[in-house]
Amino acid sequence: MLAQAGREVVVLEGSETIGGGCRSAELTLPGFVHDTCSTVQSLALASPFLSALPLADHGLELAHPAAPLAHPLDDGTAVVLERSVGETASGLGPDERTYLRLFEPLVRDAGRLFSSLLGPLRPPRHPLVMGRFAASATRSATGLLRSRFEGERARALLAGCCAHSMLALEAPVSAAVGIVLAVSGHAVGWPVARSGSQRLADALAAHLRSLGGTIEAGRAVTSLDELPAGRAPVLLDVTPRQLIELAGHRLPGLYRRRLARYRYGPGVFKVDWALDGPIPWAAPQAARAGTLHLGGTLDEVAASERAVAAGEHPERPFVLLVQATRFDPSRAPAGKHTAWAYCHVPNGSTRDMTAAIERQVERFAPGFTKLIAARSVMDTAAVQQRNPNYVGGDINGGLQDVRQLFTRPVARANPYSTPLPGVHLCSSSTPPGGGVHGMCGYWAARAALP
Repeated sequence: MLAQAGREVVVLEGSETIGGGCRSAELTLPGFVHDTCSTVQSLALASPFLSALPLADHGLELAHPAAPLAHPLDDGTAVVLERSVGETASGLGPDERTYLRLFEPLVRDAGRLFSSLLGPLRPPRHPLVMGRFAASATRSATGLLRSRFEGERARALLAGCCAHSMLALEAPVSAAVGIVLAVSGHAVGWPVARSGSQRLADALAAHLRSLGGTIEAGRAVTSLDELPAGRAPVLLDVTPRQLIELAGHRLPGLYRRRLARYRYGPGVFKVDWALDGPIPWAAPQAARAGTLHLGGTLDEVAASERAVAAGEHPERPFVLLVQATRFDPSRAPAGKHTAWAYCHVPNGSTRDMTAAIERQVERFAPGFTKLIAARSVMDTAAVQQRNPNYVGGDINGGLQDVRQLFTRPVARANPYSTPLPGVHLCSSSTPPGGGVHGMCGYWAARAALP
């Protein structure tokens, strides 16, 4: 945004490689490409900013699974979120018409919905669309799903989507994330970047360079005093904790105290696998999906997320799994596969959840563990080490509950500005929060431009 406006832009990247949570590496064995965090790029297509960039001209290719999502059940079947709302609804038995009534209008107005949600709190440009969304999204996931849906299949499918909120499913607005993800699955799909998520970051970097911008990797900044003095705006891709460390005594006392009260959410424990073959799902439908939600019924998913919110480790965690090589074979040697999965854990957790995660996969894919050629494990400390913005393993840059969804990092008319002249925040600790959508930076850049 700044380069397009004719500004001279220099990006200082602390790591040796750009991308943050949108990077790839050989974490297990040579020739196996793993994404260190993000793989499924639905929000990149939903983003009014990223979707408009010529990233394909810089080498980005997206691979779409046959189905965005599958949620296996213990009866050997799986509930599938198809690109078609109608096809998805037809697999929900008594809830077919309810699903159609909820999602058909939202998917029809998906573009307006995304443009309204992916930004700071402001008067809605499309009040009817937002009103229809808010009627369901402001509710708790359990309240919405138990009151609107009769069958366990629909409840389970949407419970898994709502669990991406990293909130207890009894919490207000926990339904919002689930609805948005389901709408995005229908409207734009849940694709992966061919050859790894690093390709998305690299395409963004190439586009910036084509506009005259430069990137200096391996340039960790430990204090704002290291930056050149002058009137040029500075955008900081950091969370409140790092801002306090960078700015030190320069921050006014009240603002600093408010930043110090910023709340981080649960972390993730992640396992990457190099596999000798595709995952042998008991439900054949699961092989069609890029993303799998492993957690059984609504009650089981809710129990898992409730435990994490209470600071506990669930024995049967809700697991999010991605099997990208079924649809992008370039990520592994011929005949081999990769997959990753993570579960939610209390912030800063040091417990090894590998066995619990693999039990959940084996539960729905008997024989899975026999295919593991190598694994890479990351607890919350390792997740934070790879990306310092993931404080305590929190990949959303802060808790996204009703108190902190739009008032992140603090309640201000312009949440991207700080009391320091010319200094702005552009991380996921600003609206609209976590996800590979680029909108935090988009809005921060707009705020920085005169």
